[in-house]
Amino acid sequence: MTYPKKLSPEFSGALRTFSFWVANGTLGYPLLEGVDYRSCLSEEPSMLEMAYAIFANVLELDEEGVPVNAKYAEYRAAQYIRQYCDPHYSAVPAFEEWEQELYGPPEREDRKPWPPGVHQA
Repeated sequence: MTYPKKLSPEFSGALRTFSFWVANGTLGYPLLEGVDYRSCLSEEPSMLEMAYAIFANVLELDEEGVPVNAKYAEYRAAQYIRQYCDPHYSAVPAFEEWEQELYGPPEREDRKPWPPGVHQA
């Protein structure tokens, strides 16, 4: 199996859409309808970190890098947020360890050089 050197436009679209829904408060409709999770984000950013981790860990891509289960990945992230904000809600199925794995960040320096004339901060 070969993998693309860049993420596919479809993956970019899935990530962009997920981010938009998180930011404007409409993620996981109707599961999160009436849940003011955005007010929690400023006080507990780890909730957002885990929601993105779940989205990324659950998302699967085909050989061309096209997401095949983006809606399910969004749903699982929304379930986590609902469970985090609502003590009476439990996600079904329960989250597995691999879904909530927090992987390390990239190296501090890019391996690929930046374009000429661009100054790194």
